[in-house]
Amino acid sequence: MFQHLLDTYESETRKTEAVWRLFEDIDLNWRPDEKSRMVREIFEHQLLSERRFFGEFLEAPEPLPAAVLPAQNNVASYRERYVELALARLPFFAAQELEWWLECVPFFEVERERIWIFWRRVLHTAHHRTQLTMYLRMMGRDVPAIYGPSADQTWSGADPTNTEDAAGRR
Repeated sequence: MFQHLLDTYESETRKTEAVWRLFEDIDLNWRPDEKSRMVREIFEHQLLSERRFFGEFLEAPEPLPAAVLPAQNNVASYRERYVELALARLPFFAAQELEWWLECVPFFEVERERIWIFWRRVLHTAHHRTQLTMYLRMMGRDVPAIYGPSADQTWSGADPTNTEDAAGRR
């Protein structure tokens, strides 16, 4: 019933990994402004907050918080750990029945359906991925195509919707 959920989570994970891949170790402490998070802080927040969302709110099996972050402080280790943790969640989510997904559970100070919490987490990830693409832009780096061509990556046959004519196609 929810194969699209698994497919989307894996796809969004790969898109996020592609953005993380464009950073270098020297970038980990970079931030565009003193009020902004450093690249490393966004990576760590992503890893820790996914663990919390999926472990606390969805009761998925997760490693202890102290075991979430990679042992080495480099881009490759953060990226590999992110994918490792995400892919390990797929069998758990695949085993859940419709009733489980629709059950309301505590989410901070309210209750929400598990499926709502899951999609909220995916959107939260997209938010931080967008932050990092803006960091790349400010650093003068290419920004990857995520859902379609970017100013830096396009391909033959790409058909972005930038005109009223394109928006009117059926």
